[in-house]
Amino acid sequence: MFSMDVDRRTVLRAAVAGGAGVGLAATGLGDSARAGQPTDPDGPARGPRIAILLFDGIAPIDAIGPYEVLSRIPGASVVTVGKRTGPVRTDNGVLTLGVDRTLSQVRRADVLLVPGGNVHGVQTDPDTIRWIQRIHRHTTWTVSVCTGSLVLGTAGLLRGLRATTYWSLRDQLAQYGATFVPGRYVEAGRIMTAAGMSAGIDMSLHLAARIAGERVAQALQLVVEYDPDPPFDTGSPEKAGPELVRLALELLGQPAPR
Repeated sequence: MFSMDVDRRTVLRAAVAGGAGVGLAATGLGDSARAGQPTDPDGPARGPRIAILLFDGIAPIDAIGPYEVLSRIPGASVVTVGKRTGPVRTDNGVLTLGVDRTLSQVRRADVLLVPGGNVHGVQTDPDTIRWIQRIHRHTTWTVSVCTGSLVLGTAGLLRGLRATTYWSLRDQLAQYGATFVPGRYVEAGRIMTAAGMSAGIDMSLHLAARIAGERVAQALQLVVEYDPDPPFDTGSPEKAGPELVRLALELLGQPAPR
């Protein structure tokens, strides 16, 4: 039985150590990265350097879900990046997330994560698009969640590739030269795209396996206790049917299909 004074971080480290044969603490993951503090994005790294783009209108789970997985890869360091440092508002205007570094302060990353949400402001901002293009030249992986794939498309990174995105915007991928593929995530070379929102967790576990091996990724799935067992089977438009699709679009404030 666990003592009530054992903090959650200790339990999580033990879970990874037991499941993977190597713990985060044992592999030198710095205290600042473990605590979610910004790290030097261009300094020496003992693991993947992960840059997460934040912006006003972001869907929070698109960033936080992958962060919970990727930040616990052994040796990983994470930095949040945006037009300016400080808080950004999420798509519903209720929550805020914090930007640690400006675009000009982050010149390299091993993993670039572009979340989704209301991405129109990002797509129409030439500074951000140019930054994505520059960072992508040197990444090992460039990944998106939900409508973040439309941002990658705007940057010209999806031409000729297979990709996925949020279910109601699948047809938009064609305008960026991409071929829509159904699935929770799609890997095309060094680009990965995830479907809507929660699919970012699935993609991140797959990415963790590509970076650190399947055993570590399996332990990380246990760390975040990702064991979906939803009360309904309506998580895709094919399963939900036309009536629920219309209701979902209404809840999103989007026009219903004719």
